[in-house]
Amino acid sequence: MGTMPSLRDSGVGPEAEHPQYAGQYRLEARLGSGGMGVVHLARSSSGLLLAVKVVHAEFAQDPEFRGRFRQEVAAARRVSGAFTAPVVDADPDAGRPWMATLHIPGPTLSDHVKRNGPLAVGEVRRLAAGLAEALRDIHRAGVVHRDLKPGNVLLAADGPKVIDFGISRPSDSEMRTETGKLIGTPPFMAPEQFQRPREVGPAADVFALGSVLVHAATGSGPFDSESPYIVAYQVVHDDADLTGVPAELVPLIESCLAKDPADRPTPGALMELLRTDATAAGAAAVGAAADGSGPAGAMPERPVPAVRIPEQRQPEQRSPERPALQQLPPVSPEAAPPRAETTHVRASVPVQHPGTPSAQPPTADAPAGTPDSPAPEATTHHNPGTPHTPGTPGTPTDPRRPARSRARRWPLWAALALVVTGAGAYAGVRALAPGGSGQDPALQTRPSHIGRADFHPWRTTLVERPQGHDAEMPFCTAGSGAVFCGQPGVPAARLDPDTGHPAWRRTDRRAQGANAAKSAASPTPPVLSGGLLYVFSADGKQLSALDPSARGKGATRWTKDVSAYEGQTRIVGNRILLTAADGTVTALDSATHRQRWHKRFPGHHLPLFSAFGDPHTAYAAENTPDGTATQVTAIDPADGSVRWSRRLTGTLTAAGTGTSGALYLTATDPTYTFRTTAVVRYDPATRRTRRLPLAAPLDQAAAVVHGESVYLLAEGGALQAVGKRKWDTETSVSRGSAPVVSGNRLYFTAADGRLLAVDTRNGGLLGQTPPRLDGRRHNGYLQMLPAPQVDAPHDRIYAAAPNGTVFAVPAGDPAAW
Repeated sequence: MGTMPSLRDSGVGPEAEHPQYAGQYRLEARLGSGGMGVVHLARSSSGLLLAVKVVHAEFAQDPEFRGRFRQEVAAARRVSGAFTAPVVDADPDAGRPWMATLHIPGPTLSDHVKRNGPLAVGEVRRLAAGLAEALRDIHRAGVVHRDLKPGNVLLAADGPKVIDFGISRPSDSEMRTETGKLIGTPPFMAPEQFQRPREVGPAADVFALGSVLVHAATGSGPFDSESPYIVAYQVVHDDADLTGVPAELVPLIESCLAKDPADRPTPGALMELLRTDATAAGAAAVGAAADGSGPAGAMPERPVPAVRIPEQRQPEQRSPERPALQQLPPVSPEAAPPRAETTHVRASVPVQHPGTPSAQPPTADAPAGTPDSPAPEATTHHNPGTPHTPGTPGTPTDPRRPARSRARRWPLWAALALVVTGAGAYAGVRALAPGGSGQDPALQTRPSHIGRADFHPWRTTLVERPQGHDAEMPFCTAGSGAVFCGQPGVPAARLDPDTGHPAWRRTDRRAQGANAAKSAASPTPPVLSGGLLYVFSADGKQLSALDPSARGKGATRWTKDVSAYEGQTRIVGNRILLTAADGTVTALDSATHRQRWHKRFPGHHLPLFSAFGDPHTAYAAENTPDGTATQVTAIDPADGSVRWSRRLTGTLTAAGTGTSGALYLTATDPTYTFRTTAVVRYDPATRRTRRLPLAAPLDQAAAVVHGESVYLLAEGGALQAVGKRKWDTETSVSRGSAPVVSGNRLYFTAADGRLLAVDTRNGGLLGQTPPRLDGRRHNGYLQMLPAPQVDAPHDRIYAAAPNGTVFAVPAGDPAAW
């Protein structure tokens, strides 16, 4: 037997190499280091934050490690993104193997306990429910984690996430024996991992869960020693030390820590046990309140699968415009009842796991001028307009939605419609038969008498997928009298805006089967410019211009290799702007494809331009390397002339322009660049800058400017308005698309396919459609959610859902959705 390392020795040596890129992803900041590699913060070309683990060079030469790394990537891809950090990209065959996952803001359980001490009994119970649900999902995917420990549990806004699948850490997470390697961390390993490592099964994760709960409740594990040898002996032979564990949790934890794997409960049984215990406790509490033995009005505390992290918020600054929203009791026996209002936050420390894969660039797969291949007819459903209230009594509400300190008042029908049970896991959604005909139950709304008198809500399936297929959302754009959409296997399709019928559809012959179709995913909508429809290939290396007309049937008019620009291609107005690695920008006419200008811009190393409504002005906002300032330049894309240029203080991102011509930018924390802290307003006419602080920092916020107000939607559902209008509210959405505004309404899409409408005057929820998942798996991660498309002249909205459908609803009456 080889030497067993000390549990306290991290085994972390100096990093000899500091790569700037992993694949196509630029590594922005170092999040942490382990004996096997370094974890960096990175950003995809679409702006999505990633955690990228780059393996140390010494291990890159070890064939055995590379094999284990490949196994880790495969395992992480198989499990659901609801309870893990989803893999976005990876290259185990690179010179320095790397893997990128979605960056999940939030501390690890280990860090949280170190800073704040043990969790309260209710918090431990909710942690147990969340981890039991996570293990059930992981085991259903055929994966055994084998290294569940406090450092591998992230406390995210929507519940705990399990990370680091199968990658052993140095020193304290690997033990060598004559028969091979035991992967895990001794204080959180099961007896069979020491005795029969080749026979380790799902029950080992349940044992580790028991140890994790002891750590959460007491700050130490049930088997603690400086010597890993002693720990191994204790795990195999001794009873667990449960000193300090609340009495009501002891039976649950003891069952998990049974020496014989057959005596341990399954994750599903744990979930049922937690529900049963909570029901009994609730009945006792109600009885005690009724007979006077307990506090009046006491409510039972039921388990909800999320750990609530004490919020570090600014003092309450209530706006008179802000609506009072109150959480209503759940409508399912399995849902958690309302609890006393407490203040919580999504995540305060961005501790990230090692081993996070990176995302594909935001592209759309376009055929290179090949003839269209036959494709199944798209399924279109019209709804004659039966009155319908979204939601069904008995549908469980989301038990993991973070509570807020401020009272919220949601309409009753809205509460009934909340069927999301977690980020990526959904319940209570009626599945539609693939390719079925008839009415869409999610669209049984009364007919719209706004806009076209004969318009009825419709839904269309671009490409049929079997039930159980991975969720995928079409990306659409509206214009030129049509709706243009793309999704895996269908780079572009033209839909009739009144009926949803496809006038034509381009298919990609390379996208055959689920895996191929996944590689052809289109994370950006087609773009109309210069009378043509532009689509990117899935790898971002090819840009194609298609004929958008009904007669043209999407024929390819022009194709350009843009691989040299590494995804730094923007279409602004009637120009295609190509930014080279040396910072030189080349502008092509989008109608003729001729070069119009070619230049560099002072103060910029890599300018990437975007426009906000006005096609005659484009903006580049580039942060300085030290993050203390941002060079902002406005140009005329027609000839590249500079309208104005200014160096502004802070790490800023352009968000949009107001009616006054002022540019609004979001300001982020220079250390944690995913956290928005303020909005900056710059008026080029007066050269004045004004900083508008947020009521509370927002993580992963998407912003839209309308009038002189900025609306920011964050991960976790927080929605704030700053500027002329000031309010903040919660939306019940774990992940949302970029918001869009039309009139006094703000619209966005949720990951479960809901379309939501919010009143921009006060933040009140106006309406939402039911979810549309229809049996789709969330084994993959949807890097971007498509923003809805507002057709203001016809007063309707087009949106997409993870069941692969595109649907249209009237914009005039969201309450009827």
